[in-house]
Amino acid sequence: MILVTGGAGFIGSNFVLDWLSQDDEPVINLDKLTYAGNINNLANINKDPRHIFIQGDIGDTALVAALLAQYKPRAIVHFAAESHVDRSIHGPAAFIETNINGTFGLLEAVRAHWTNLPAAEKSAFRFLHVSTDEVYGTLSADDAPFTETSAYAPNSPYSASKAASDHLVRSYHHTYGLPTLTTNCSNNYGPYHFPEKLIPLIITNARAGKPLPIYGDGQQVRDWLYVSDHCTAIRRVLVAGKPGEVYNIGGWNEKANLDVVHVLCDILDTLDPKSDGSYRDQITYVTDRPGHDRRYAIDARKIERELGWKPAETFETGIRKTVQWYLDNQPWVSDVQSGAYLKWVEKNYSQRQVGEEIS
Repeated sequence: MILVTGGAGFIGSNFVLDWLSQDDEPVINLDKLTYAGNINNLANINKDPRHIFIQGDIGDTALVAALLAQYKPRAIVHFAAESHVDRSIHGPAAFIETNINGTFGLLEAVRAHWTNLPAAEKSAFRFLHVSTDEVYGTLSADDAPFTETSAYAPNSPYSASKAASDHLVRSYHHTYGLPTLTTNCSNNYGPYHFPEKLIPLIITNARAGKPLPIYGDGQQVRDWLYVSDHCTAIRRVLVAGKPGEVYNIGGWNEKANLDVVHVLCDILDTLDPKSDGSYRDQITYVTDRPGHDRRYAIDARKIERELGWKPAETFETGIRKTVQWYLDNQPWVSDVQSGAYLKWVEKNYSQRQVGEEIS
């Protein structure tokens, strides 16, 4: 079996669902269930004996050690992280605690377990650390995309904390020999995405008749990766990746934020039209966030060349599937939009409004 950390979050829950749809190998799912960890993401497998859910903290070394001793997983897939840039600006301490200290505690427990494994099991063991392209910093319009050898230059507390965790994972391979793998992915989108991030926020705000907030001029460019493609890539790295290596995972879909919002509005105009006008009429420009990176882009040629992976979805196919999922799963959307979430949205956006609406 394998142990997945953060398996009730957006990418983690998609990975667990994907894994069990294709494999009989059981999953131990360790998740703290913070605001973004949603056990309802896993409702379809809540009675599946292959899914063992444990509520707990990756930084609880005693708990992790006990789970490793009891279940003896052959691999760890480490998703658990605080991941929202805006939240890291308002409250960086949680990002340091989970992403750095939590990863350190997890590595220590795993190292102790791995050191005592029989030789064959020790050789086959893998620790796969899921990270982000944001550790590389920002690009100008003419810069080449990030590769696995790009220098680290994080610009937010979130990306700095993920960069630190990447370095810790690397050090445990080079110092102790722990067979680690690191993946750095571009912006994910798809089902079960918590609606503080751009795409689900725009979908949910549009249907609620609320403003669609665009930071600055909306020309910040991101590479968009459909979450099921990301899950497939992680599975491939786990099977065939070389210990100690880094693999960048991207969708080959660079889009400006404003263009993404226009596409979302146009799809909603078709699938769920308003009684009057277009959803584009709700677009509102707000003050940009501090230190906002201008462009991310992933060069995903290494993983294609060495492991034979490339994305199956284009942005056009993936984004339409995403919008349709949110339209078809309104109870899930309503459930995650708790009072705490609404207070967060108010805190983050209320002071950024500049009052100008551009359609």
